[in-house]
Parts: sequence; structure tokens; C-alpha cells
Amino acid sequence: MKNYAKPLSNLIGELSKLPGIGGKTAQRLAFHILALEDKEAAAIAEAILDAKRNMKYCSVCGNLTDVDPCRICTDPGRDQSIICVVESPRDVSAMERMKEFHGLYHVLHGAISPMDGIGPEDINLKQLIIRLQQNDIREVILATNPNIEGEATAMYTARLIKPSGIKVSRIAHGIPVGGDLEYADEITLSKAMEGRREL
Repeated sequence: MKNYAKPLSNLIGELSKLPGIGGKTAQRLAFHILALEDKEAAAIAEAILDAKRNMKYCSVCGNLTDVDPCRICTDPGRDQSIICVVESPRDVSAMERMKEFHGLYHVLHGAISPMDGIGPEDINLKQLIIRLQQNDIREVILATNPNIEGEATAMYTARLIKPSGIKVSRIAHGIPVGGDLEYADEITLSKAMEGRREL
């Protein structure tokens, strides 16, 4: 970035801090932003600042929202007796795109990872237990990611909840639609076999 004027170099540097944005993509974005009309560039900057100022975590489920409690938690059409536990607000968005889950959510904001120094007390697990004690919940669906941290989090959470008598289930993992068996790894194949169902 030595070849660029300082303002452009700074813009590229800030854009490259975003996840999934490397140096070349940051350069393309920076040049695109500079080519915009002033009001278009200002609209992007204002949208970022507006989201940063007005988005917060729901005091009930931990999802990102502009109102508290969030619209999902206050929706009377949702099944108040089922909670789907996810790792991040992005996971709530993914589940909602499916349009088949009509219960509530609980966002942990991470996963247990001893290697990274993240224990159960570092994620939003205590609030989940409080919700379960204060509400009539019949099922908790653990939808953490299918990796070592997600599995550890699911197992730990299940052990915490089971003594209460609440049904605890785990989302199935396996071969994606359109995937080929020959390209699937052993763990994926194993999970697909475990999650098989009768036809």
C-alpha cells in the first residue's frame, strides 16, 4: 500500500480488517467506494454507524436486535416451549431462512474451547439455565456447529439440562443435499449414518 495516498491506504487498511477480506478485495472495495457519488458513500458510512449505535443484544435470547426484547421473543405465534440454542446471531439468521423452525432461540455468543481459554462461564450459558427454570420449556434443540468446540458445547449443555427432565435434542449432521459420498470425510459419513431415518 506504499504506492497509495495516505487516505486511500488507510481505507484499504480498515477494510482489510473485516473478516474474509484480504488485501486485494480491500483494494477493490476501496476503489469502488471512491468511485461512488458522495451521497452513496455517505449512505454506506451512515448505515454502518446507525447499525453500530442502534443494534444491541436481546435481554432474553441474546440475538442482535433494535428493540428489546427482540421480535422473535415477543412473537405470540412462535412456540414458546421450544428453544433452539445456537452459537451466534448469524446462526439465528440461517435458521430463520429455513422458515421451518417456529420456536425461540438462545444465542451463546461462542462455544466452549479450552484451547482458546473459553469455558462455560465465558458464554451465555447461565442465562439459558435461568430461562429454563423460569419458563415452561419442553425441548431444547442444540444447534451448535459440528466441530470440536460445538460438540463439546452441546455435550456440556445437554449434561446441564438433562436432570431437569427437559427433552434435549441435537440437530442432525451429514451429507449435504447435492453432495457426493466420495468427497465426504469419515466424520460426516459417521454423523449421516447416526442421523439416518426410516423411509
